Amino acid sequence: MSGGRHALQAGHTQDCLHPGPLAYTVRGMSDTIFTIEHTDGAARAGTLRTAHGTIPTPIFMPVGTVGSVKAIAPDDLAAIGAPVILGNTYHLYLRPGDELVARRGGLHKFASWPGSILTDSGGFQVFSLSSLRKIREEGVEFRSHLDGSRHLFTPEKVLQIQRNLNSDIMMVLDECVPYGADYDYTEKSLALTTRWALRARAAYPAGTAHNLLFAITQGGFHKDLRTRSVEELCGLDFDGFAIGGLSVGEPKDQMYDLLYHTAPQLPGNKPRYLMGVGTPLDIANGINAGVDMFDCVLPTRNARNGTLYTSQGKINIRRRQFAEDDGPLDPNCRCYTCRNFSRAYLRHLYASQELLSFRLNSLHNLTYFLDLARNARQAIIEGRYAAFLAGIEALYPDEAARAAAGA
Repeated sequence: MSGGRHALQAGHTQDCLHPGPLAYTVRGMSDTIFTIEHTDGAARAGTLRTAHGTIPTPIFMPVGTVGSVKAIAPDDLAAIGAPVILGNTYHLYLRPGDELVARRGGLHKFASWPGSILTDSGGFQVFSLSSLRKIREEGVEFRSHLDGSRHLFTPEKVLQIQRNLNSDIMMVLDECVPYGADYDYTEKSLALTTRWALRARAAYPAGTAHNLLFAITQGGFHKDLRTRSVEELCGLDFDGFAIGGLSVGEPKDQMYDLLYHTAPQLPGNKPRYLMGVGTPLDIANGINAGVDMFDCVLPTRNARNGTLYTSQGKINIRRRQFAEDDGPLDPNCRCYTCRNFSRAYLRHLYASQELLSFRLNSLHNLTYFLDLARNARQAIIEGRYAAFLAGIEALYPDEAARAAAGA
């Protein structure tokens, strides 16, 4: 795949409206917030600056849905080198409440997290409620999954919630259409998402505060609608752009086809974020397409289920073959788990359903994903990203074969 239809040329990545230099300064602010320092094909190594620190890109962002990354303390995250985490607007709005968080100085102080925080708009969670929500021009009305109470998310309200949380990077409200939605529905949904983005930008003009605001491109699985979404949002002066609506049940080859179609069309001087995706191979392909930022629950969710990522591929620590294996989980890993515990002990903890199992496994998987992005960055700087991608494909041959076969 690295040498086939997904290979991209260095000059392909550019601002869809203004090719310009690969750096971006928020209007009204003196500091450049995003700089592309190296490229290798379409892959980019850069730096994103927020009010709470500097983020080297490409970057994987651990998911802390309710203000915490499951089983992981903030000092653990700092120790493994995570500069940014992701929080969920929907869940934090419902519990404990964004106004309560604001009264305690914002989410950074509330959660004792000194690094950067990106919060999504909550749109994906609301739209996944299906029968519990109703979409209209004003916004989306939904019932809480906690107590059935009624709520309304508007483009303006989700920004106010995120400002109460004091997010470094805020996301606009959008509609994520399900896989299989027909063209007519997807086109109407895209038009609504664009109108909501216009309202969000009007409610929060560029340069008004330190919070950055990212738009979300949609368009389902129709290339012309994906292109239309990019074109309509490009002129609205957002601080970054996300690709939403992928990894929602589609075949792997279809996801990659749309990823490689959409990413190069996004502004080249602003950060690009692939939402909720995914596996190491997905991330490596996203970087190859020119994406800078990634998040996914996969590392911690799989850790709790005993699936662990190593420099030799995935292993299932539940298997009997590890019962007397005294070697480290991954001899090439720098994490606390690999430096201190054997595979046999990790299997014992998992079999006993000890809480320590969740922590040690999660620490390892998060380190793996952070190092995946870090090593990708170094490969870009050294001009060997194609070889890096080929190496990831070799580690996950079944997944790569499914992508190539359209499964």
